Amino acid sequence: MKMKEINEMTSEELVKKVADLKNELFNLRFRLATGQLENPAVIKDVKRNIARVKTVIRERELRGEEV
Repeated sequence: MKMKEINEMTSEELVKKVADLKNELFNLRFRLATGQLENPAVIKDVKRNIARVKTVIRERELRGEEV
């Protein structure tokens, strides 16, 4: 996910995206534990995307926008 895409999202979409990414991370960790995950590097990418979205949310909070 690119920063440009994240910045174009509304605040409500960002909050929903974080929830979706956390759910995806849970599923990936579950698959890793059961040995069904072929590429463990995907977990790292999802974690980074969560951090990117949360960063944009926090920046908007600091600017005084509603989240």
